Amino acid sequence: MADFQMMEESAGRIDTLQAIELAEGVEVRLRIAGPLQRGTALAIDLGLQLVLVIVISIIVGIAGWSFGAGTVAQGVWYLTSFFVWWWFPVFFEASSWGATPGKRAMGLRVVQTSGAPITFAQAVVRCFLRVADGMPYLGGGIMGLPTMGFGLACCLATKRFQRLGDLAAGTVVIYDKVLPEPAVPAPPPMAAARPVVALRPEEVRAVVAFRERAGLWSEGRRAEIADHASELTGAKGSSGVSRMMAIAHWLQEKR
Repeated sequence: MADFQMMEESAGRIDTLQAIELAEGVEVRLRIAGPLQRGTALAIDLGLQLVLVIVISIIVGIAGWSFGAGTVAQGVWYLTSFFVWWWFPVFFEASSWGATPGKRAMGLRVVQTSGAPITFAQAVVRCFLRVADGMPYLGGGIMGLPTMGFGLACCLATKRFQRLGDLAAGTVVIYDKVLPEPAVPAPPPMAAARPVVALRPEEVRAVVAFRERAGLWSEGRRAEIADHASELTGAKGSSGVSRMMAIAHWLQEKR
């Protein structure tokens, strides 16, 4: 069944919708956000943080000049800047929103790998490790401009697009709302066919999904996908497609 397993793995790479089976046997489906959406959300957040720092600098500067407390004003500025840059994302992601303003604008949310809301400790870990994800920096060490090279490389190297902070905290960034998958089933075969071997639950889901989505694909694409299950169907090309449809028909309606 090696080819059939390849078909399952290929189906999992068609999009970023991933099924995660929990210890209790419950399956959750999460659509993982890619680097482009996450990068856009980060740019929005950094822009908002920069605006906040500038506004705070103006307010503190005016207050310090008015009351003649320049040293105190400088200390307040350092404290508020530290809060904005380091704790701003923590409190938003640890809240019921589970997302910073940038992520909310992009329709994203941070959750545990099980799909549960993240804890405050996880938010601290993933946000503080953004320093490592931002490397290498352009001038001035960690005070320079982050390129997010490490974070991007880590995202592209992991199945769930997790950066270093996500891996350490056990979190993923997902789309807040998963739209239902389109299903345009092809016409059912004339007769159902019982599979010649016992199928695992995930294999049953793959065969049924083939039937439910077959109407979205061209004839050539259907044959290409069905060829991966030639050990199950015993045929390739249009004959393999017909056999897959017959097996799916039996699994859904006859067993």
